[in-house]
Amino acid sequence: MFYLISLFMGVVISIMVAVNGNLTARYGLHSATIIIHIIGLILIMAIVLIKRERFFPKRFAWFLYLGGATGVLTVLFNNVAFGRISVSAIMALGLFGQGVSGLLIDQYGLFGMKRHPFTKQKIFGFLLILAGIFYMINTFEMVAVIVSFLAGVTIVLSRTFNAKLADVTSVRVSTFYNYLVGLTVAVFIFMLVGRAETGHVLDTLHAEFIAAPRMFAENWHIYLGGVFGVVVVLLSNVVVVKISAIYLTLLIFAGTIFSGVVIDVMLMGEFSMRNVVGGILVTAGLCINLLLDKKKLLAE
Repeated sequence: MFYLISLFMGVVISIMVAVNGNLTARYGLHSATIIIHIIGLILIMAIVLIKRERFFPKRFAWFLYLGGATGVLTVLFNNVAFGRISVSAIMALGLFGQGVSGLLIDQYGLFGMKRHPFTKQKIFGFLLILAGIFYMINTFEMVAVIVSFLAGVTIVLSRTFNAKLADVTSVRVSTFYNYLVGLTVAVFIFMLVGRAETGHVLDTLHAEFIAAPRMFAENWHIYLGGVFGVVVVLLSNVVVVKISAIYLTLLIFAGTIFSGVVIDVMLMGEFSMRNVVGGILVTAGLCINLLLDKKKLLAE
């Protein structure tokens, strides 16, 4: 069941990316990021209140609250890479970063996570996964490659911190902190970028938000990115502690890639054979290693 939830998360992420892209096109990057976090925060606050949970039960280790901050870094890294290399390359390198950090967490049980040691029997499946990743990379630019890889690392760190916080609170309270901290960091970055680019924050606000054709878009669905984000974080908080970090990464990737291909065809009439072939190779490697794990489990 947790594998199916992970695949479903990938589908939701594809839809969320498309929705957030439309929001960004209307309001600009910085304003859209803040809007997404505000909507997500309002939704998760309502859920916590309905469940009558405490927002601030007690203090925990400081790094457990960093899920939202590292999530904003993911957006920042992807934005730096965007336009320098292809979207497929960004996705593939992000997956590579997730894979490397996921393997390290599984191998050594970092951040208190359960250990899932890598075995020699999984080398062939892992090579297929790598082949799929690198097949999707069709352009190369050093800065973009590095930040795309780091975006993958921050994704794993974000969901790991959120899951550990959920262990000592709840999946809902952890998601609340993800959006609260994320919004705080997003506003801080907005203020810095506003001063750096225009000399005054209000100039950036006017350029991106007030100067939009209309304050609120007629297509209400473009505001649902924060809602989809809450769904992803809630599900992630449940699944992260149930399956290995590398499998979670690959299952989400498979769901994202194939649903992304469908969305591209539906919205833009574009079909990427490179993404399909890369996704098939990654999925094949994933299935081989999952079967090996199942065989080992039955033998025990």
